[in-house]
Amino acid sequence: MFTAPDDMRFSHTDQDLHIKWAVKKNIRLNQQKKLLVLLRRIRVDAGLTQSELASRLARDQTFVSKYESGERRLDVLELREVCRAIGTDFVTFMRKLDKDLEPDCG
Repeated sequence: MFTAPDDMRFSHTDQDLHIKWAVKKNIRLNQQKKLLVLLRRIRVDAGLTQSELASRLARDQTFVSKYESGERRLDVLELREVCRAIGTDFVTFMRKLDKDLEPDCG
């Protein structure tokens, strides 16, 4: 009979923690997708192309493309700057995001 070495064994507790971590990671990914969708939606609703927004931000178009695709994340100060460049109130944006995320948070 095969016995796994100690470093290969998983207790039920370890498996439960791994599953919980995987579920949390999946929820985070879903939340990140909702953020990206909202960022793109407010830009498009404002009638701006990626290039036009990038120009307002004094950045390259690739900056906008990368954060909209999820290749790059925005910190909170950059997010505030993006909202201002689009003409969207930062607090209003955060409320919309919070509402969009609500089903994932419960």
